[in-house]
Amino acid sequence: MQENQPPEHRGRPRLVVPSRSDILLRNFTEVIGGPLGSRSAPGIVSPGIFTVERILVLLTVLAALAGLLVKGYCRANGWESPTQFYATCYSDFPELFRNRGLADGTFPVLAPGSLFEYPVLTALIAGVTAWLVPGSGISDSRVLAYFDINAALLAAVTVVTVLATARMTSRRPWDAAMVALAPGIVLAGTINWDMWAVALLALGMYFFARQRPLLAGVFIGLGAATKFYPLLVLGAILLLALRTGRFRPLLVTAGAAGAAWFAVNLPFALANPGGWIYFFQFSADRDAGYSSPWFVYNLVAARLRWMELSPAAVDLLSPGLFLLSCAAIAAVALTARRRPRLAQLAFLIVAAFILTGKVYSPQFVVWLVPLLALARPRWREFLIWQGIEGLHWAAVWMYLGQVTSAGSSQHNLDMPYYALAVAAHMLAVGYLMLRVTWDILDPAYDPIRRHQLDDPHGGPFTGAPDWFRLGPGGSSRSLLPWKAGSNA
Repeated sequence: MQENQPPEHRGRPRLVVPSRSDILLRNFTEVIGGPLGSRSAPGIVSPGIFTVERILVLLTVLAALAGLLVKGYCRANGWESPTQFYATCYSDFPELFRNRGLADGTFPVLAPGSLFEYPVLTALIAGVTAWLVPGSGISDSRVLAYFDINAALLAAVTVVTVLATARMTSRRPWDAAMVALAPGIVLAGTINWDMWAVALLALGMYFFARQRPLLAGVFIGLGAATKFYPLLVLGAILLLALRTGRFRPLLVTAGAAGAAWFAVNLPFALANPGGWIYFFQFSADRDAGYSSPWFVYNLVAARLRWMELSPAAVDLLSPGLFLLSCAAIAAVALTARRRPRLAQLAFLIVAAFILTGKVYSPQFVVWLVPLLALARPRWREFLIWQGIEGLHWAAVWMYLGQVTSAGSSQHNLDMPYYALAVAAHMLAVGYLMLRVTWDILDPAYDPIRRHQLDDPHGGPFTGAPDWFRLGPGGSSRSLLPWKAGSNA
């Protein structure tokens, strides 16, 4: 193929086309003429105005508008209980604006006596966007303006997430369409500020893929100052550093992440130590939250008269099971015949954190969407998972309408059905973890490595030979003779 290309196109890689590489999408294209022909050359021949990134941005904007339609009832009638639950348009923004002093000009964490149960960068976003709302006092129009300002900014950071995901690999930018069109982001993206952390982590992973660990660490640290979970990616980098013997990228990235987190947190901690530490105290002291396995177990246990889990037991079991999960992921990473990819390990660690955590809020689904698009870009599994998450998203609102607002029984969801929805969500995420693990153990099933790619997101680890591996006969340090790109 290279020999027949014009001189100006030689050396350029072909893009992986979804209608060729994905069976589900290949079947969907039959109504528009079938998959792209084998003689076409995306990535080599210019597409004109319709570049991949421009189409992805357009898709993201359309999905953001669909997300606003989901909140249409509340935007027209206000965010009041229990109708905000039954109309499935609940958002934290109106609640926090009215009940945390934001409407009265109180800046979260910094103001004396302010108690805000979110990290400092989230507090900064919440306070600055409240300043942008015209007028004063609490009114329906100001609540709506606060929601709309945050929704518009979240649409912008989703575009950033999509573009960063697309640019992490030169040959598979279309995988970012999973992020652009994700039903989970459409339904849950405007519940809270989680997409800010998702975007910052995506930028961090993008710079790491471009072998700029300092910038990667800065964005990971900023993401951790918004939500804790971006720090978990450092665990994936640690495992790859052990596997390859390249520790400098780990040290630089982790150091920059710590410095960025410290730089953002220090002014808040000095200005109002009590307000700054409240988030950590709240996270440590809170009971098991809705949709966590611990909360659902206690619901079922109360109905069946089993022994319920105490808060102390949950505080022990939750981190304990997460650490056991991380140990299992490390065992897979260090025993697999071929070095895992960064996105695979990041997905497994974050998914384990979600499944074992004390809380699972509906918006946490957005954490996994970009990671899955990088770890296992298969549309059939992605859409099935998103459909199950959509069922859980609806179930939790129907259940909350009953338990928090004593809503009309005709709209309520009985506990067993809610518990089944949570179980379905957990099983779906667990299945995806098994599929990603299988891809690690047998790279022939990995959609990325089928196209002669090693690890487009691995940055300084891409193409590195193994330095350390636990052999099947026991724990041992091995200087293995094969390169990372082999299947031996």
